[in-house]
Amino acid sequence: MRDSLARLQHLVYAVERESAYLLQTDASLFAQPFDAARAAGLPTQQALSEQVDAFAMRFGRLQDTLGDKLIPALLLREQEALGSALDNLDRAERLGWLDSAEDWVDARRLRNGFVHEYVRDAAALAANLMQGHARVPMLTACAERLVQHSRARGWV
Repeated sequence: MRDSLARLQHLVYAVERESAYLLQTDASLFAQPFDAARAAGLPTQQALSEQVDAFAMRFGRLQDTLGDKLIPALLLREQEALGSALDNLDRAERLGWLDSAEDWVDARRLRNGFVHEYVRDAAALAANLMQGHARVPMLTACAERLVQHSRARGWV
């Protein structure tokens, strides 16, 4: 049980950092709308390309840490049965930790599109990135709820 508490504490710390880094990158990348013209310029604009890569990586990393690690760790700590990833998300929704498991799954598909559309279609990449930008508050709100829940329980 002690090892699981240490792991939970580590995950909470990681989620706090990942959330902060995603918010920084999001604010910088989307200071102006990300349209197809900006996406088309990625091959010749290294700094912008690196920002897009950082956004995609940080979006995915936070979602992975929350959904694949922190939510299951908290469910175990609450003596809840673990199930499939979708079952865990549904349970997290019922517990009020996230607003919508369905939106979470949609964000997962979207995040996969950051990579797959990157090379082929500038308009699709721009649309995916703008949709990802719109989902950042969902991820960071979930992160905040899980951190606050852990604190309220005295686990961190």
